[in-house]
Amino acid sequence: MANLKEVRNRIASVQSTQQITKAMKMVSAAKLKRATNAIVQLRPYATKLKEILGNLSASLEGTSSPFIEEREPNKVLIVVISSNRGLAGAFNMNVIKTANNLIATKYSEQFKKGNVSIVSIGKKTQDFYEKRNYKVIGNNNDVYSALTFENVTKITESIMKGFEDGEFDRVELVYNKFKNAAVQILTSEQLLPLPKTEETANVKTNNVDYILEPSQEEIVEQLIPKSIKIQLYKAVLDSHASEHGARMTSMDKATENAGDLLKSLKLAYNQARQAAITTELTEIVSGAAALNG
Repeated sequence: MANLKEVRNRIASVQSTQQITKAMKMVSAAKLKRATNAIVQLRPYATKLKEILGNLSASLEGTSSPFIEEREPNKVLIVVISSNRGLAGAFNMNVIKTANNLIATKYSEQFKKGNVSIVSIGKKTQDFYEKRNYKVIGNNNDVYSALTFENVTKITESIMKGFEDGEFDRVELVYNKFKNAAVQILTSEQLLPLPKTEETANVKTNNVDYILEPSQEEIVEQLIPKSIKIQLYKAVLDSHASEHGARMTSMDKATENAGDLLKSLKLAYNQARQAAITTELTEIVSGAAALNG
């Protein structure tokens, strides 16, 4: 009977866990809807802004913005975007692995010299790099409590100032790009200096007729900082939506696994119960036969 009691306790424990994972899946699904709406609404604006900036700056030789100045990457800043909470499968660990791989392959020499710094957006990466004595700058974990353009812009402005002052020669972003609830694309891209894309390089062959006020130079110099801020904000929104998608998928799988475990536990319970009944019947029959003998 002790075995039966143990199985009953395990069944109750798994049922309780299954209820929690179901609830977490529903919460993540609701949050995912809001996060998806935010990133879907921002993407067309960010794409168009990048296109306009490319068309303007490609035909402008003397742009004096410090954010397009190519320098030897002696000092590198890696911006790693994760989440504040776990229970999202391999979401956080995958972005950490991608960042570590970027450091080990592309910036290994800078890392050996101690010239690689980390800006973490998310508690999971903050804890990971601080425990391993990386050069972590600031603490930006509160940004998710009020995820607005203004709050993310504060982080971007500090990064831009560091680049402008020569504290960093290159800034890289590492984050999960949202595709759908089940798929997140690990992405690493250069934030500063603004990279020249193929579209920007070939844009002279596809000139767009813009009416410019006050002047082309002034507009480009205003659009460059705005584009950088939008790029980081988009990356944070992508990561935020990816987190809820990963958590929803993870909790759905956990609920299914709990259901499979419940089936096997109930089968084991019934088998143990039948064995106990059979043993009792055998003892009764044996006792009766002994009395008759």
